[in-house]
Amino acid sequence: MARCRSYLQGLDVCVTVLLLVSGMVMIGCGFSAMDENVPVSELFEALSVSDGSVILQVFGPITVLLSVVGICAASLDVKILLILFSALIFVEFLALLIVASSLVSAQAQLDGAVDKVFMNVTPLYQADFEIQRELNKLQASDSCCGLKSFEDWDHHFPVSCFCMSPTPPPLNTVQNPRNLSTDPACVFVEPSDSHSVWVHSVPCGPILKSYLSFPIKVRIGIISAFATLSLAAIALSVALGLEQYWKKPVKTSEDSYTRVNYEPQTLHDLTFDR
Repeated sequence: MARCRSYLQGLDVCVTVLLLVSGMVMIGCGFSAMDENVPVSELFEALSVSDGSVILQVFGPITVLLSVVGICAASLDVKILLILFSALIFVEFLALLIVASSLVSAQAQLDGAVDKVFMNVTPLYQADFEIQRELNKLQASDSCCGLKSFEDWDHHFPVSCFCMSPTPPPLNTVQNPRNLSTDPACVFVEPSDSHSVWVHSVPCGPILKSYLSFPIKVRIGIISAFATLSLAAIALSVALGLEQYWKKPVKTSEDSYTRVNYEPQTLHDLTFDR
């Protein structure tokens, strides 16, 4: 029994330490901003969708504080403090799930928000300078052109749309400017200024959505890890805090050699002793 109790106590300390680490990750992820060198970093601000950073900024320090209390309670085996820690972590667990449910709906609304803010600003050469600058960064880094297709630029292609074809265009491409090269990622077009060019045929819309949804997915993953660790910490802390109720009582007796024998006490013996 003592070995089982020692095992539970050590396991509780380890799980609570992991919970402390998850709280620190919440703080770091909540207060970290998107890298300015990442494409569409400024476009994210134009969306009205929350990325969950405020949620992590609030619940991160709370998790760290409660984890310190839980580690001290498990190490010192303070029963009342273990029960209090379990109750507070359970309250935080419920509150975080309720608040974080908005992230799940935000991820579902993200596609519609991107379509509303960015996908309807065609032709793109007439869009705001900030949008064009961010799209040029995205097009240059991910070899794409336009949002729905390269035609969003209405033949006013920026340099970031240009694609180097592995083979020269065939003769019939002048009559059919949309013929693909041997590289399906490039398409041959003839802009309005009569200068034929190869541009990327891959649209940037799906890539844009993946960039914008990545911070939300990371925060959902952090909250999921916290939920798993918090449930494990609650179960272990409650087990240690209520040890006196699951620990089997024993009675002692002395033999003729004055040796003390410990025997598990049955329910009949407990009733008779009373």
